[in-house]
Amino acid sequence: MPRNAEVIRQWTILREMERARGGGVTIDELASLCNVTTRTIRRDLQALEEAGFPLYDDRTADDGKTRWRVNGQALKGLTAGLTVSELCALYFSRTLVESLSGTAFRDDVESAFEKLSSGLTPHMRQFLDQLPRVIATKPDPLGRRIPGIAANHVPRQHQHVIARALDAILSYRQVTIAYYSKASERQKTYLVHPYRLAHAQGALYLLAYVPEYGQVRTFAVERIESLSLLQERFTPIEELPDIAFPHSLGVHSGPPERVAIEFRSTVADYVRSREWHPSQQVQDNQSGGLVMTLDVCIDRALKSWILSFGPLARVLSPHPLAQDIAEQFEEAGARYREEIGQ
Repeated sequence: MPRNAEVIRQWTILREMERARGGGVTIDELASLCNVTTRTIRRDLQALEEAGFPLYDDRTADDGKTRWRVNGQALKGLTAGLTVSELCALYFSRTLVESLSGTAFRDDVESAFEKLSSGLTPHMRQFLDQLPRVIATKPDPLGRRIPGIAANHVPRQHQHVIARALDAILSYRQVTIAYYSKASERQKTYLVHPYRLAHAQGALYLLAYVPEYGQVRTFAVERIESLSLLQERFTPIEELPDIAFPHSLGVHSGPPERVAIEFRSTVADYVRSREWHPSQQVQDNQSGGLVMTLDVCIDRALKSWILSFGPLARVLSPHPLAQDIAEQFEEAGARYREEIGQ
């Protein structure tokens, strides 16, 4: 991910200059922050200037050092009250905001972002479009959203976790998290390399590489008790897809398999009208129903979705999945018969 690392480093430089406000930052300070040479920082500054960002070097400091600053007065019109990094952050986060907006507001949200982006030069927009998506989203056919996000009801503890996670993702800093596992019903501390935040099924998840396991794991933000940034940095070893959990109906990251499901006519219109997964293909059958094929991983989300249709859906393939669903229905039937005394 060399190009992504370069763009994220340049984004970090912009944010650091904004944070320094009137004081500015030296090339040496930026090199130390980004863990690269001063020569690399000079190339980054040149690239940012060529992209149209209003940078300038100030040699008037009493210590004789040259400090780099961002001209915060360069923005006009609608964006006059925003700093460069605030405007960039809004433009950068547009995918998440659009995914959280209802379909009735989607056009208005997109129009608002078009107006905001008018404060950026074409080169600035091109630069930001190269940033990897640190917040990935996954469309939900049921239209669920993050509870309380729009109403600012996110618990303060989770706000801190999200803010620190984003900082760690952008700066490639290792973190330790205290995480409550529902599987083991206990809290465990992990050393992780945070790759991305993902919004799916109405919740936020942290996708992070866990050196202990040698793989990327998924952590529900609501179950992260604390997150601490470390000084040590990491080099990403895996490129994540733009869409969160692309092979799952839920939040699983397993390999996809071809699944075929037959739906009866009473639910055919409902099933046909939604995009449950980008890979889905639908073929009508003679009874008025349909057969849907999907290339998805076989996880709890898929099984729960199939079971939610009760007798109106039947797995045609693969056979182990069909057998598993049949056994769950048999177990449920046995429990109901026991409950009603039959």
